[in-house]
Amino acid sequence: MEKVLSPKTLETVKMMQEGEVTESAIYASIAKNCKDPNNKKILEQISADEMRHANLWKHYTGVEVKPNKRKIRHYAFLNRLFGFTFTIRLMENGENKAQKVYDSITGEIPEAQAVEHEEKLHEESVIAMLDEERLQFVGAIVLGLNDALVELTGALAGFTMAYGDQIKLIALSGLITGLAAALSMAASAYLQASANDDKNAKKSSIYTGLTYLFTVALLIAPYLVFGFLNVPNGKWFALGIMLTTVILIIAGFNYYISVAKQYSFKKRFFSMLMISMGVAGLSFLLGLLVKTVFHISI
Repeated sequence: MEKVLSPKTLETVKMMQEGEVTESAIYASIAKNCKDPNNKKILEQISADEMRHANLWKHYTGVEVKPNKRKIRHYAFLNRLFGFTFTIRLMENGENKAQKVYDSITGEIPEAQAVEHEEKLHEESVIAMLDEERLQFVGAIVLGLNDALVELTGALAGFTMAYGDQIKLIALSGLITGLAAALSMAASAYLQASANDDKNAKKSSIYTGLTYLFTVALLIAPYLVFGFLNVPNGKWFALGIMLTTVILIIAGFNYYISVAKQYSFKKRFFSMLMISMGVAGLSFLLGLLVKTVFHISI
């Protein structure tokens, strides 16, 4: 005779069943696009385990449930955009919260403890397998991003104060400064990696240079837009948008790293923010000082 669950537990089990079916489909989708054979095999195994868990819950609910297609599309998009490391870590964070739910139903469903144990093993397996190229070069990305934010934020803030209303000149100066600095950073990254006998020296320099260029494009864009639109006092709007962009870049990047590498978000975010904004503030004052002392007006 099958055990009759309480209404609350039955509702919880139905929710867990849908979650397992959905996660099984997500892991299968990620595995399908995974090139590394070892990673692919582990992901397929986890997908099969999730489906087995779903069938266990089905034994108690007696109903078929369909996967959440919106959630599957969401994680498929994250996988394409940010890679499987970030996506899986994000999923595992959700599973950590779900483990509290397992504890709440163990009294009526003893098998829940076994499922909870397997979920913990999933996390350990996933952590052990993570070996994604983009995360191997996180140091190079940080180097390019951090230098671009600090140097170009400071340069644009200084140009904004020193160049008067010549917003196109500010944009042009920032662009030249950014391109030269990007090439310099890429070359420096290559030389440093080569000196350390790093076989991936070229890739390190490419990641550093491209990250720098991408950041330059985002920071200069407001000046170019307001310059071509000839908006009165456009440089101040551009400065405000540029500083807001800096904050968003720092927040977005550190959120990605905090999930993918399990780092502290707040510590890294505020550290990068204080450095970038501090340099921007000092450069702005320096531009004002130079303009006042030398009486230069452009």
